[in-house]
Amino acid sequence: MTIIRNAIAAVASVTVALGAANAGNYGADKKDIVDTAVEAGQFETLATALTAAGLVETLKGDGPFTVFAPTDAAFAALPAGTVDTLLMPENKDQLTAILTYHVVPGKVKAADVVNLESATTVNGADISISVDNGTVMINDATVTTADVKASNGVIHVIDKVIMPPSN
Repeated sequence: MTIIRNAIAAVASVTVALGAANAGNYGADKKDIVDTAVEAGQFETLATALTAAGLVETLKGDGPFTVFAPTDAAFAALPAGTVDTLLMPENKDQLTAILTYHVVPGKVKAADVVNLESATTVNGADISISVDNGTVMINDATVTTADVKASNGVIHVIDKVIMPPSN
């Protein structure tokens, strides 16, 4: 837990905000993906992980990016100790692989996502996309909030951490 607390303190200075999931667009149209996520208040673990993986500056870049952002509850649902283990410096490559599996190059809005069956992530692996009774699924994660606007892309909130296929 000390690792997480220290990382959260570091992220607080970077501020990765998406605000409450029910807050619509979070007023983030003028903020980048990282700042939009931080403001949301439900992505502290994601912000911590982005910092540990050294991906904050990338996601603050020009983009555009589409991020499938797992909430703090999604990270908490992982097996006990998983997040602490991933945040260790010696596991940076694995953490980076997981996080980049949540990012697709370009700006893919919900209207586009529903017409796709898959997309290639920044990680290089494909994610599957399906729609069932109006519910969009990314692998086995449900999109709970779509089209959160950011200056350099779009965020879709998901309820699970998706894992890249093992090599």
